Amino acid sequence: MSLEGRLGQDGSMSLNPADDEFAARLRAVLPEDAVRSAETRYLQEPRGRYFGAAGLLTLPRSAEEVSRIIRLANAHHVPVIPYGGGTGLVGGQVMERMSPVILSLERMTRIREIYSQENVLIAEAGAILADVQAAALDAGRLFPLSLAAEGSCRIGGNLATNAGGLNVLRYGNARDLCLGLEAVLPDGQIWHGLTRLRKDNTGYDLRNLLIGSEGTLGVITAAALKLFPVPATRGTAIFSVSSPDAALQLLSMARDQVGETVSGFELIHRQGLEFLSEVMPQVRQPFATPPEWSVLIELGMARGQDPEAELATLFETASNTGLVSDGVIAQSEAQRDELWTVRESIPEANRLIGSVSSHDISIPISEIPEFLSQGQAGLARLGEFRINAFGHLGDGNLHFNVFPAKGRERTDYDEVRLQVKKLVHDLVDHFNGSFSAEHGVGRMKAGDLELYADPVRLAAMKAIKGVLDPKGIMNPGAILKGPLAN
Repeated sequence: MSLEGRLGQDGSMSLNPADDEFAARLRAVLPEDAVRSAETRYLQEPRGRYFGAAGLLTLPRSAEEVSRIIRLANAHHVPVIPYGGGTGLVGGQVMERMSPVILSLERMTRIREIYSQENVLIAEAGAILADVQAAALDAGRLFPLSLAAEGSCRIGGNLATNAGGLNVLRYGNARDLCLGLEAVLPDGQIWHGLTRLRKDNTGYDLRNLLIGSEGTLGVITAAALKLFPVPATRGTAIFSVSSPDAALQLLSMARDQVGETVSGFELIHRQGLEFLSEVMPQVRQPFATPPEWSVLIELGMARGQDPEAELATLFETASNTGLVSDGVIAQSEAQRDELWTVRESIPEANRLIGSVSSHDISIPISEIPEFLSQGQAGLARLGEFRINAFGHLGDGNLHFNVFPAKGRERTDYDEVRLQVKKLVHDLVDHFNGSFSAEHGVGRMKAGDLELYADPVRLAAMKAIKGVLDPKGIMNPGAILKGPLAN
């Protein structure tokens, strides 16, 4: 293996595979059980669209061991794929064309410290999100990041992809929940940036550069996370609404009434509920006949406040103005869980049905009704589809997913799948939205970034990548297309 690497036809430095010789070098600097061949589960992603080449799995237990791996990979021009929980949906954790080093953080799971008075928790990057949530609750605090995959996704991956989820309306994305990071840069240096400060105005923000970079600029090894008071009372309801515009008016009405205690505001289309009836009939639904549109609302309030009464008042006011026509207000924790189970089961029902093309998009909130109208009309011109539009209406994030007509298979649409995707993303661009709201870019959407990104921003991103990772070893092909882009 050449220590200098090889030049590709485009003049860029090419990479070397993680072969037996490189594995021997790694074993010389790591504990005996920290290097092995990667099992199948590390070589595929949940949607089954990407399958990785056989890779070399490394299992470090500390930032220092991560540093040794990265230094060696950098010296030998070997690609490194940081690996969290493997739950990403855009192929960022899978490299198809060469045997890489798969750097799994699964052994780095410690909750290092909790500073309750400061509302700060320091966790290693391999900590599972649900375990971080539980540790915060044990300390009488809330870590509000909440995702369908929270039982298996890891906090390092959440930060690397700037994960969103159910509580963004009130608490923000993963980026908004992080104060500081410990990370290993592409040359193997460890950045000790685990600050707990809320104010630190001392130059460029390396933390926010690494968050959302999907492992292309370094490996996050630990994070200082923001905690919050646990709401003393919670209320949950689902209301049927006449249209997406009515849902937006209801959101405005709710915030006028109860302020920033609205923790969740989820838009649900009839198609999603019909999919549940079709493939997950065990999920108990709140309406005998699914309404065309409904919204799931969650309030989190302080001691002495009554969220159920507030939801009842909201329903009465909205009903009097014609915004809502039916509703269910949870009267117990079990009923609350049932309502959220409906919402959280929709992605699994989608998977069982099998989409033609799925889209994780964000649109300026006031433009969502018009986007939905134009999107449905455009797709009707391409063919017969079922559309399931649902998601986090309060922060403008929709999952606009396109499915085969009833009785047909997704393979029947192979010839138009890319047309469907382009139609949707072109329309998103027309509305000044984003083709990736919370799932990231990965390999799946690197071409979309080239097509839709502001050219100045894209050039700046490439310049940053070139300076921090000049050999291109960090997750090559993710976010930015390159010689090894898939």
